[in-house]
Amino acid sequence: MIFVTTGTQLPFPRLIGAMERLAPELGERVVAQIGPDTGDYPALEVAGHLSPDRFEALVAEARVIVAHAGIGTILSARRHGKPLIVMARRHDLGEHRNDHQMATLAALGGREGLYAADDAEDLGDLLRRRDLVPGRDAPGPEADRLSAFLKAWI
Repeated sequence: MIFVTTGTQLPFPRLIGAMERLAPELGERVVAQIGPDTGDYPALEVAGHLSPDRFEALVAEARVIVAHAGIGTILSARRHGKPLIVMARRHDLGEHRNDHQMATLAALGGREGLYAADDAEDLGDLLRRRDLVPGRDAPGPEADRLSAFLKAWI
């Protein structure tokens, strides 16, 4: 199952529209949390909002998660060891008030288990892959540097 989430504050029709077009060819169930989006997406199982328990259950069940660049989703995917494909909302396309999601993706890009899709074509290419590596909820080099600094200071 593919779990798609756009957060709860804003619609993200570029991402959900791409998933609607891709879903029939992917051959697996696609569940999408779409926030306040009022579009019609018959190829997806959609919900506007999910309880935290239901959200976590879907993350745990998913083969892969597709999302906006929301830090909560990034952390959930890592905690559950799931590959995450991120399509950041873009200010120049009117999808958000600024480009903080682009900045989040730039800061976290290249981490194991995190894949960036710039557009629907990238998204489709990534979803067709069966070799996506899951993210890990493990300390990175920043934690090692902080630990070494604290040990030296103490």
